[in-house]
Amino acid sequence: MGHMTSYDHPGEHAAQDPVRLLAVRDAPLSLDEVFAAVGDDAAGGTALFVGTVRDHDGGADVTGLGYSAHPSAEAELRRVAEKVAADFPVRALAAVHRVGELAIGDLAVVVAVSCPHRAEAFEACRRLIDDLKLEVPIWKHQTFADGSDEWVGA
Repeated sequence: MGHMTSYDHPGEHAAQDPVRLLAVRDAPLSLDEVFAAVGDDAAGGTALFVGTVRDHDGGADVTGLGYSAHPSAEAELRRVAEKVAADFPVRALAAVHRVGELAIGDLAVVVAVSCPHRAEAFEACRRLIDDLKLEVPIWKHQTFADGSDEWVGA
């Protein structure tokens, strides 16, 4: 967590660590927590993406799923987040991913990015979720209505 000192100016990008919240956790995720984490007076735009558990995949009915994370997942999440913060004018960034057993409609992942302007906020948020999905070692185990199951991303 970064902290402001009396000589920091809010407009200075380097005044604080823009990575405010990163977590891989087995408790329900909160939109309010993530949104609050990226609040910044110098940000004119905040983009927030929520990934939820859907009731189908590839035409098959999904009844539930579980997420498992490799022990390195949080470190990889930090690496991805710091890269996004370096590549875009990010004021604040947050990303949380759920692990464990989830039901249809549950929040699986919530990411948010605040930037001075909306276009860069959208772009940075998209990069954050795309890179998270590609590079952070979290695997999905889906169970289908017909009793079959599959691992995704493993």
